[in-house]
Amino acid sequence: MILLQIIFWLCWLLVIHSYVLFPLILSVLKGDRKNNALVYGRTEELPHVDILLAVYNEEIVIDKKIQSTFDTSYPLDKIHFYIGSDNSTDETNTIIERYKTKYPQLSITVFGGRTGKPNIINQLVEQSSSEILILTDANVFFYPDTIFELVKHYKNEDIAVVGGNLVNNRHSKEGIAVQENEYLKRENTIKYQEGVLWGAMIGAFGGCFAIRRNQYVPAPKNYIVDDFFISMNVFLKGKKAINELAAVYYEDITNKIEEEFRRKVRISIGNFQNLQALKMLLWPLTSGLAFCFISHKILRWIAPVFIITALLVNLLLLQVNDIYILTFIGQLGLLLVPFLDGLLKKIGVHIRLLRFISHFYVMNLALFMGLINYTTGVKTNIWKPTERNT
Repeated sequence: MILLQIIFWLCWLLVIHSYVLFPLILSVLKGDRKNNALVYGRTEELPHVDILLAVYNEEIVIDKKIQSTFDTSYPLDKIHFYIGSDNSTDETNTIIERYKTKYPQLSITVFGGRTGKPNIINQLVEQSSSEILILTDANVFFYPDTIFELVKHYKNEDIAVVGGNLVNNRHSKEGIAVQENEYLKRENTIKYQEGVLWGAMIGAFGGCFAIRRNQYVPAPKNYIVDDFFISMNVFLKGKKAINELAAVYYEDITNKIEEEFRRKVRISIGNFQNLQALKMLLWPLTSGLAFCFISHKILRWIAPVFIITALLVNLLLLQVNDIYILTFIGQLGLLLVPFLDGLLKKIGVHIRLLRFISHFYVMNLALFMGLINYTTGVKTNIWKPTERNT
């Protein structure tokens, strides 16, 4: 019974560490430290940049994407925008071709047959020639200074990856926009602090990040979360990855929990692919990189296993004392919150606390389903974009 009690409390301690204690530890350790200070000034000669984008049926957002890219404070003669169309069947290709007359820095390659985003990006990298690459998504839109704020850090030769500050402009209380906003704010802060402390930002947001061309390593075949693999691989060569909070961009993020659930399941599958490929980064365990990788990502990826284990072990501890009766009732009650929240939402009642708890458990269910799917083998990395907003 003592062993079972240790397992129970350890499971919850690890979950709490990842979501609560780890961010607090980072905040304390960071103190007044600042990000990389060796940066390009606006009056200096800036490096040429190639922007790479894979698209599939993005007619709803591609206009806005192209405009936001070229409405920039970065010198246009220092930019080339490479777009690879993964056999788009809507008006995406036509819209891009129309913009080529306005922006000669824009080029499109149409690939026949679906090959998947990672394969498209790999081929665009081969077409490109600049020292600095910015990888981005079609539903991600830049502010005028986004490109400069990413690229300015490349005056420091030790820095290989610079992530941006992803924001969500949707604030509807009906869906999950509020919860996703809070999650993004927290993630941006954690990534920034990891970069400040150890140059160890754990995975750039795939929607927009910069990388040195000579540090780009193509993701293996059938990899799903290729951006995590690419941005983490630089650590194997002793380089640094940081997050720049001034490099703000916003994403057309879905407000529907069904769409986000599907996306999270897919990401979860990719998480375990990456854990297998990048496990060497966990040694030595005493490094800041390993501490961040375990605390920020790995414990979260397997949190559903901890939650399920704690519930099952709690069943065996009910006869020990009344504390375990209360913890069991509490866990069951939390598991029922998503159902209660769903019922209240149907009658127009939106309780912020219930929505946060519901979001936590539904996303952990997605992580668990991703783990199960990963164990059955990944057959393809061809993606279906999440629903776009007009």
